[in-house]
Amino acid sequence: MTNSSPSSPSSPTVPSASSPPSSVLVTGGTGKTGRRVADVLQRRGFTAKVASRSGAVRFDWTDRTTWAPALSGVHAIYAVTSEDPGAFDDFRDFVAAATEGGVRRLVLLSARVWEELDDGSGSVLATEQLVRDSGLEWTILRPTWFAQNFTEFPYLVGPLSKGELRIPAGEGREPFVDLDDLAEVAVAALTEEGHNGRTYALSGPRAMTFGEAVAEIARASGRDLRYVPVTEEEYRAEAIAAGEPEEVAEIFVELFRHIREGRSEALSNGVREALDRDPADFSAYTGRTDFSVLG
Repeated sequence: MTNSSPSSPSSPTVPSASSPPSSVLVTGGTGKTGRRVADVLQRRGFTAKVASRSGAVRFDWTDRTTWAPALSGVHAIYAVTSEDPGAFDDFRDFVAAATEGGVRRLVLLSARVWEELDDGSGSVLATEQLVRDSGLEWTILRPTWFAQNFTEFPYLVGPLSKGELRIPAGEGREPFVDLDDLAEVAVAALTEEGHNGRTYALSGPRAMTFGEAVAEIARASGRDLRYVPVTEEEYRAEAIAAGEPEEVAEIFVELFRHIREGRSEALSNGVREALDRDPADFSAYTGRTDFSVLG
């Protein structure tokens, strides 16, 4: 990892005054982070190849026939990897294909929690290590939970739309990061100098309980919303009864335990390191969000 400081956002690597906008492949291009990254790229004059399983640029990690067309003409990639079985092998071979195809830069969306939950074997962070060893210019993003999860993540939207979020997070605190900040950092890493070899841990400026977050959303939306901390056993039983696979429920049990035990409350400086400004507060999210999705 280098210790170089990020350059000013006003000094992009590409495009130059004498060249057309360069193309960036945005995987997961219709998802929570990908569509925001694509929007920022396009506003700044870059061509975003918005790739997804059903979009104009078809891309599927498990369908290797989609890789070459998606990679054609791109100099950089924003990678949101699959969580399907065998995903690591697919990603490894995709990175090799990208390198052979002339891609120069890769920005990987990871998560801060994976380092915090790492059991010491390194297996959780294998995808990150693959990126570091790729020979490409690389940047890794490790965000906390997204503020926008409350309105764009089914596992929170569904319960909140019924008025009550029942999860085993207790009074643990999470410094929710604004996805607009994440997109700005991703685009800086994709298009500017000074971010090669950096791992940015991204958080908001304030660690909040889920109860505090839900209360702020209730005030901003005018809805009657409540947070109810439950035990892991209650959550697991309710999730499975609602049709969630047991293995998915177990993943969330572990994630909420991590928050409940106070292991996720630390603030991170990644937004400031990358953009030379403070991250947006949770109130910025509630102030501009349409909460009609909550009913």
